[in-house]
Amino acid sequence: MGDRAKIDNPLPSIIIWAIALFVTAAFCWILGDLLWHGVGKLSWAFLTTAPQNAGRDGGIGPILVSTCLILGVCMAVSLPLGISTAMLLAEFTNDESWFGRLVRRSLDVLAGVPSIVFGLFGNAFFAVKLGLGFSILSGGLTLACMVLPILIRSTEAGLRAVPADYRLGAAALGLSRTTTLWKLLLPAATPGLIVGLVLGIGRAIAETAALIFTSGYVDRMPESLLDSGRSLSVHIFDLSMNVAGGDSSAYASALVLSVLLLLVNGIATWTAQFWLARRITP
Repeated sequence: MGDRAKIDNPLPSIIIWAIALFVTAAFCWILGDLLWHGVGKLSWAFLTTAPQNAGRDGGIGPILVSTCLILGVCMAVSLPLGISTAMLLAEFTNDESWFGRLVRRSLDVLAGVPSIVFGLFGNAFFAVKLGLGFSILSGGLTLACMVLPILIRSTEAGLRAVPADYRLGAAALGLSRTTTLWKLLLPAATPGLIVGLVLGIGRAIAETAALIFTSGYVDRMPESLLDSGRSLSVHIFDLSMNVAGGDSSAYASALVLSVLLLLVNGIATWTAQFWLARRITP
């Protein structure tokens, strides 16, 4: 009877549902607040024109372009490095080796480092040491450093979760290690890759502190990756903290940032699923 009472105890389910409802309510409240204050400002002109009067008037066209370029640089650098490093740790490094332990502990520490520290590092290394200055390239490379620990650890966990039978079956069929990785293990680890990608994109696209020190404040249309560019998150921060009367533009920019985040996450998920379907199709 005691065991049955423990099994039938509804308290854990009530707590889980309460937490889920609280999180959902918080998300709906934030989204509703953004819609209430920002949707009236949205228009095609707002999305395509340049800011005017310190951002109180005009739009966010150049800022959207800069944000997409910074995110593009971040993903172009972090994806190949993250996936290849995860493969190395999961498939070619012994769990008990000093190298593997050192790399994993380093990644765990880096995943918890505040973004302002990455910003100072990016400024000192990419902007000053490499001579890139305040530029989209400096900002994107700094964000790649922030995203890599999350992406590597989640992809590695996905690879390690693949059953050993996959590897044994591939070896029995005479498949090479490279073919096994690309055709069998990596598609099976796609859920872990998607989790890391979505978390990484979420952290990168909403980053402010690191980009203030690397990509800069300039709100004009960038002509190259070496131009300074203001991201949406930095623009929202500037309107909220430094520009009197900029609240309506800040709300509208925050709403655009939220929609952009959902859109990019959706595209990333669809691309990964499409890639998985093509990999497993004979």
